[in-house]
Amino acid sequence: MVYVWLGLIVAFIAVEAATVNLVSIWFIGGAVAGLVCAILGVPALLQWTVFIAVSAGLLALLRPVLKKYLRVKPTKTNADRLVGQEALVTEQIDNLRETGAIRINGVLWTAKSADDTQIPIGTRVVIERIEGAKVYVKPAGVPAEA
Repeated sequence: MVYVWLGLIVAFIAVEAATVNLVSIWFIGGAVAGLVCAILGVPALLQWTVFIAVSAGLLALLRPVLKKYLRVKPTKTNADRLVGQEALVTEQIDNLRETGAIRINGVLWTAKSADDTQIPIGTRVVIERIEGAKVYVKPAGVPAEA
């Protein structure tokens, strides 16, 4: 059984290295506990029981803590300062036809309507959010949704 546990440890390490999403790290700890049991001469059924118990315990106790510290925080960009500013529509915004552009601070942005309404050229709009290279806008003077 020692070789079985060593093989499982290597396999779980390989899976964890390939995914880096805390998928099998818990099972590595359980397999190490199973290996220790095998070295001590514990019966195979008890080794598997220890493996399951240790793996479940590690998952239950450590996963929430590690997820909290390993969470990737969104990176703010300079474009975020455009949210809430007014701009001028330079190409009619029509989400259905996938057309629309605005100009703000001399820069032309691809624009979409935040509420799927068509917005004609020359309309002043407010930027609600930015997703990638697209700005989502609503006509200026339209109240924000609650």
